[in-house]
Amino acid sequence: MIRGRAVLACVVAAAGLIAVAASQAATAGAGILKVRVGGDAAQTRIVIDLDHAASGKLVSDGAVDGRAVLLLGGVSAADGQQGGAQGLVRRWTVDQSGGAARLRMDLAPDTKIKRRFLLPPADGVDHYRYVVDVAPLAPGEAGAQVKLVKAAAPLALRTNLLPAKAPLLSMKRTVVIDAGHGGHDPGAHGAAIFEKDINLAAALALKARLERTGRYKVVLTRDADVYIPLADRVRIAQHAGADLFISLHSDSGPAPNVHGASVYTLSDKAAMRATKFVSREDWFMKASLTGDRGVRDILFDLTQRATKNRSAAFAETLVGHIDGRAPLLRRSHRDAGFEVLLAPDVPAVLLEMGFVSNPADEAMLRDPARRDRLMNAVGDSIDDYFAETTRMASR
Repeated sequence: MIRGRAVLACVVAAAGLIAVAASQAATAGAGILKVRVGGDAAQTRIVIDLDHAASGKLVSDGAVDGRAVLLLGGVSAADGQQGGAQGLVRRWTVDQSGGAARLRMDLAPDTKIKRRFLLPPADGVDHYRYVVDVAPLAPGEAGAQVKLVKAAAPLALRTNLLPAKAPLLSMKRTVVIDAGHGGHDPGAHGAAIFEKDINLAAALALKARLERTGRYKVVLTRDADVYIPLADRVRIAQHAGADLFISLHSDSGPAPNVHGASVYTLSDKAAMRATKFVSREDWFMKASLTGDRGVRDILFDLTQRATKNRSAAFAETLVGHIDGRAPLLRRSHRDAGFEVLLAPDVPAVLLEMGFVSNPADEAMLRDPARRDRLMNAVGDSIDDYFAETTRMASR
């Protein structure tokens, strides 16, 4: 009987832990439904519609340099949203930062975030709303004090007292292109080429293709024949705030008749290795990696799952655009545990452009015109991917 009571107690306790984990998991999976901005020069209000309750962390209120930053822990920002000037807000973006949605705003001079609060469902509204109010600084506040000192100080002192002007938020998507191998690591060997050289040539071609549109900020992990450690390539993407990471490679096989391109995304088996790439700034992700292991794993999995879904969506778009412009392997979308795919907060794919061990593929990859055609297909897939995510975010 005592044993039976002990078992019952364990079951109840386990159920309680599962309920807590499920509750936290639901919060961690909360998503942004829509962002609305309205108001005038007297006050501007930003309303973030959420499908669950969430708490916010104010990183900067914008009073000093006009740049306001707010994090919503456990909220998914899907693939980001952005908008232009309205009232006291010059421009704004919402993107993913680890396990949080990040709202960044460029504010008009001498303004700041004055208040913020969460509204529960009520009065016919069936979802939560996180409200942020931007208003002019009151006399005596930080920005106004700087302005008064500026008026009274000699010219030589003004530059020292005024805060550095922050650059405007970029409305461009950031794409990080990784040319595989390099330096002392040549990669695969073809009859007349090293993989590292083909990868770099393709990366430069893709960079040029994307920059011609004016819609992207493109970052290369390397732009010369140098070796970059794999972990550093992931960090480059994270530090750049990448919306997409694509690693370019050229395959090799034991049989010369094997040929065609393939696209890799992160495998489920390798997923938890991504914890090593949680950065110091990811306060919510850090919190999710401490405490109860079951809850920790649920929170981390929810964060990473959204990234993996975006990676898979882009991989399918990429395969569709390559088909017909270059040969594909029979199973063209694969998964693997490549280290460059491990960032938990950056959608990432690895593209094997073809086999340098196959004469036809090698000839295609060595031909600048045909290589550019392949990179144009990759560029088209990136255009379509972001166009689709923007369309979904604006619903």
